[in-house]
Amino acid sequence: MKFNYPLITLSLLLTILLHSTTTSSAATESPAPSPSSAPTDIIRILKKAGGFTTLIRLLQTTQVATQINAQLLNSNNGLTLFAPNDNSFSSLKPGFLNSLNDQQKNELIQFHELPSFVSLSNFDTLSNPVRTQAGDDPTRLAFNITSSGNQLNLTTGVVNATVGGTVFSDHQLAIYQVDKVLLPRDFFLPKSPPPAPAPQKPKDSKKKSAQGPASADDDTKSSAMSLKEKTGFMFILAVVTVSVATVFSL
Repeated sequence: MKFNYPLITLSLLLTILLHSTTTSSAATESPAPSPSSAPTDIIRILKKAGGFTTLIRLLQTTQVATQINAQLLNSNNGLTLFAPNDNSFSSLKPGFLNSLNDQQKNELIQFHELPSFVSLSNFDTLSNPVRTQAGDDPTRLAFNITSSGNQLNLTTGVVNATVGGTVFSDHQLAIYQVDKVLLPRDFFLPKSPPPAPAPQKPKDSKKKSAQGPASADDDTKSSAMSLKEKTGFMFILAVVTVSVATVFSL
């Protein structure tokens, strides 16, 4: 039996080349899609960094984490967060966090936020006092930032804190670790009492003012008139008595 080996080899080679070309063409025409970048998640970032358990719990219970993520998604200004670690929170007075109501906890966390992205090299461009997300009142809800060489210090009027380094930065969100919890003066300054309501005038004040209250002069006059009447009556009585006595004596 005679076999045609060259013909079989050529046919096999052509089949391999054709399959290789088809596979390469398909790979070129349909590249694998690149995964889209996930939206920023402040909780995921802090969990990955580690050591921010208390801060994470406060961010979640106050819903500030949701506000931060929404702001980063819908704004081009970015945001800056000063993050105290667990050691910073443990150095607070025992029971301090539990003594705060929900509004104060929200204010405390927002006091650690700046409403825009600030890089480490740009802090010296800020004007003191620096406004925070907690509010615009410079005497109660702002702090001062000073830089000395590579060291960055924050002064709230209650505590002095130092920036320990960068936890995260992506040119939209900046997270810097601080060695103390930033306490606002608003927690410690006495609140000004509300203005006292204006006294209400009684309804019959006009009548009283028209008639006029009885005065001491009126009482004196009344007493004087009564005295005159009595004196006159006594005089008349004396005259009558004298006349009667005269008549009988005659």
